[in-house]
Amino acid sequence: MRTGIATVPLDYGRCPYWLFERMKRLSRAIVLAIAEEFGAEEILRRLSDPIWFQSLGCVIGFDWNSSGLTTTTLGALKEGLRGLENELGIFVCGGKGKTSRKTPEQIQNWGEFLGWPMEKIDKLVYASKISAKVDSSCVQDFQNPFQIYHHNLIFTKDGQWTVIQQAMSVQIQKARRYHWLSSRIRDFIEEPHSGVIADARIKPLNLTAKESRGNKEISTEIVKEEPKKFLKDLNLIQTKKTKNLTLIELYDKEFYWHPVVEEKFDLKRLEKTILFAHEASPRNFETLLSLKGIGPKTIRALSLVSELIYGAEPSYEDPARYSFAHGGKDGTPFKCSKTLLDTTVEVMEKGIKRAKIENKEKNSAIKRLKSLE
Repeated sequence: MRTGIATVPLDYGRCPYWLFERMKRLSRAIVLAIAEEFGAEEILRRLSDPIWFQSLGCVIGFDWNSSGLTTTTLGALKEGLRGLENELGIFVCGGKGKTSRKTPEQIQNWGEFLGWPMEKIDKLVYASKISAKVDSSCVQDFQNPFQIYHHNLIFTKDGQWTVIQQAMSVQIQKARRYHWLSSRIRDFIEEPHSGVIADARIKPLNLTAKESRGNKEISTEIVKEEPKKFLKDLNLIQTKKTKNLTLIELYDKEFYWHPVVEEKFDLKRLEKTILFAHEASPRNFETLLSLKGIGPKTIRALSLVSELIYGAEPSYEDPARYSFAHGGKDGTPFKCSKTLLDTTVEVMEKGIKRAKIENKEKNSAIKRLKSLE
């Protein structure tokens, strides 16, 4: 399989009707065939693999290097499976823009249809909400903020799920895609992704990294303690120039660079948020993050004080692999896995061959798959 770097420019416009209808038919046929061969949970595992998902989008006919591959492929899949959900055992919730905000409602509707207890429905709704919170607040670039505009949660009858969501930065005209898989998540706020894809490397505040554990713990303690001290510390930081930060009492902790040092926070607005969080007394960072009104700016402020005042350094390593490639023979951007390559092609190829579509469509799909090799 050829390897390389696929850029993901932020594209505008709509997918032509004729192409979308074709994508619906092909995605339905391929997914039904794979589910018959491997089972419904395999569909979730495949969709949670950024490379396999990218391959699916290409095989059913969308541009390989467009941000629209994510939104159009998932839209086609949702529409293609409409009416077959119960038979197949796969339910697609959410979508782009306003539809993404209807994900909890759609989860509840399907849960009630399946006769699930409310506790089981609530778990899925929580997974949808917390994954969106994590990718908007725990992985954030202050210079070129990425905002989530597409969110899908896809689940099976036994409650297993995958989340695929995409964020965009208008400033640099790029998109980033986040993949989650329930069966591999041990902690929603620490290394939760099955993959993060983007071609633009950034230096984000990455609170999902293990290295950020101390920063998150202190941020939670700050909220649980007296908010006035936090606001005083934050005000002290932002009224000092970077070169004079040595005037701040750092409690004998090493000083670390922080990308939001020059940011000006609205202390009056922040005070209301922090007081609300203080009254809620969150037991841990995940609980804090899940609170209504706690967004990227509040998390940045807490992380800033945790680092500059208490010396708890967060990670600034981008969790995204910058290439859509499986890897290169020279180890750049990472070592190529022959097993991964073979599995990607094998599962996709089986799905195409078993799909109940015309031979002409099969041949075209296989030809597009081969062009990726």
